[in-house]
Amino acid sequence: MVEIEAGRGAMSNAVYRDLVRSSLIVGARYLTLGVMLEYRSGKSTTQSYRDARDLLEAVYASGRLQFPFDGVLLFGY
Repeated sequence: MVEIEAGRGAMSNAVYRDLVRSSLIVGARYLTLGVMLEYRSGKSTTQSYRDARDLLEAVYASGRLQFPFDGVLLFGY
């Protein structure tokens, strides 16, 4: 499963949505998730890659939420 998030995805919790939706796909063993390194909107900047990385690390470190993936690849563009 491959998901690529564009700029506004950083502001709308798109990574959460991608994790849940892709985990519901029967037989999906891997998730590849691409996010912008940062997203600028007016005067504000969102560190999209850092935020997505921190989210994934927290989910996997807690062990409370199990995803059916053998692996997740996060990349920034």
